[in-house]
Amino acid sequence: MPEDPATPTRPRFVLHDHRKPQPHHDLRLEEDGVLRSWALPKGPPVDAAHDRLAIAVEDHDLDHATYTDEHKSIADEGWWELERRDERRFVFRLHGRDGATRYALIRTGGTQWLLHRTKDQGN
Repeated sequence: MPEDPATPTRPRFVLHDHRKPQPHHDLRLEEDGVLRSWALPKGPPVDAAHDRLAIAVEDHDLDHATYTDEHKSIADEGWWELERRDERRFVFRLHGRDGATRYALIRTGGTQWLLHRTKDQGN
């Protein structure tokens, strides 16, 4: 587990693995006192060549970051940092159990986004 996953300067993230109603993941980023959330029907991308659909869903309360049940488990957790943001996209780094990974969320219209694992992972 990384350092303290949630401090005022290190907002937390959680990647939930859902088994029902259909298998998918939810990416949740702590921001402005809530968890901003995206459903990932095919899970997060494993490399830069395979972007994944991310559907923005309603914000969740912060206590949802630790929620699990028989259909939902925590696939990864830690803290995240924003690198840059504009109206259409934002680039961020997740610092999870197995290290840091850099992603971009790109708005494609309405609630639909693409989650892209960047080629440049930096250090």
